[in-house]
Amino acid sequence: MKILYYSDVVCQKMALTMSTSTSDGEILTIKQVADYLKVTERTIYRLAAAKQIPAFKVGGTWRFSRAEINQWIQRQQEDGKADKK
Repeated sequence: MKILYYSDVVCQKMALTMSTSTSDGEILTIKQVADYLKVTERTIYRLAAAKQIPAFKVGGTWRFSRAEINQWIQRQQEDGKADKK
């Protein structure tokens, strides 16, 4: 019989949930956003610092919500269509 402590079970479940999450609640790093948008990390730093892309800092490092990035992309596409009219 194996005895599991509550903290062991909770930590294991959290690790599994966090590592396999692909939902819109996902938090991305600079590198992940750069890869996602197919631009350089420097471009993402510049956009974040200028508050031109939704971002926040955790311990001095930039983080991004996938849901907010997706909404930002939609707004960029809509603004591009409006400019062409």
